Amino acid sequence: MAGHVSWRAGGTAARAYFPADLDDLAAFFAGMRFDEPLLAVGLGSNLLVRDGGFDGTVVFTQGALDGLRLEADGSLYAEAGVGSPKLARFAANAGLAGGEFLAGIPGSFGGALAMNAGCHGGETWQLVDKVLMLNRRGERIVRTPEDFAIGYRHVGLKAQTDEIFAAAWLRLPPGDPEAARERMRELLEKRSATQPLQLPNAGSVFRNPPGDHAARLIEAAGLKGATEGGAQVSEKHANFIVNPHGKATAAEIETLIGRVYVAVLEKFAVALKREVRIVGVRP
Repeated sequence: MAGHVSWRAGGTAARAYFPADLDDLAAFFAGMRFDEPLLAVGLGSNLLVRDGGFDGTVVFTQGALDGLRLEADGSLYAEAGVGSPKLARFAANAGLAGGEFLAGIPGSFGGALAMNAGCHGGETWQLVDKVLMLNRRGERIVRTPEDFAIGYRHVGLKAQTDEIFAAAWLRLPPGDPEAARERMRELLEKRSATQPLQLPNAGSVFRNPPGDHAARLIEAAGLKGATEGGAQVSEKHANFIVNPHGKATAAEIETLIGRVYVAVLEKFAVALKREVRIVGVRP
């Protein structure tokens, strides 16, 4: 999985499936064992697979669930494998406003839906009209935001089910395409100036606590630049952990995450909540 996640670290998956499209994925799900562990991966940001690997099937949505279009009712339909920056550009060029912040989210739209990704004052679920879910029997289910508990960097179905995000329909107001493109340029310039984009990373490691910033707390705890084997707390943005030489193990990254958590807790009595998802087993 190191070749499929943005941290460039991690173990192997027992099985991998690269669907041709949504119909193909639905047929695959219908034929799977119901107890088979399943992991959907888009661009592999916000994810760490432990060095012992993932004992199940990884479904790669990027390049497969790539539908992106304007519907007759004015909504924007986007499938889970579409990159969030691509979606932002498509919306802007179509004369729709409010989705510019998606240009700064370095993952797939499915991941943005799953965690209510956001930046620069925007959040994914502010735009969502309805979503298309796919369950382990290959059935398609259309749901509205009322079916979910939605919060800061968190989304969960109110009813326990075995569904994944396949697509969503977004509602965005009309806007000026050039103004939207200029807004995206500004956001991307700010992102490039403040984040270690040139090094393997998984985005923000921790959620910002209420009224504060995780990066400020981590830096104040003396962890900026701290290392664990090949992993390092970024010297550019303390809420990023980077793999500067491409040699960090998943265990080193996870250990460094733990060190940061403990240091902030001991110094400020703040229990940071992790944004990145960690799956798999330790070797």
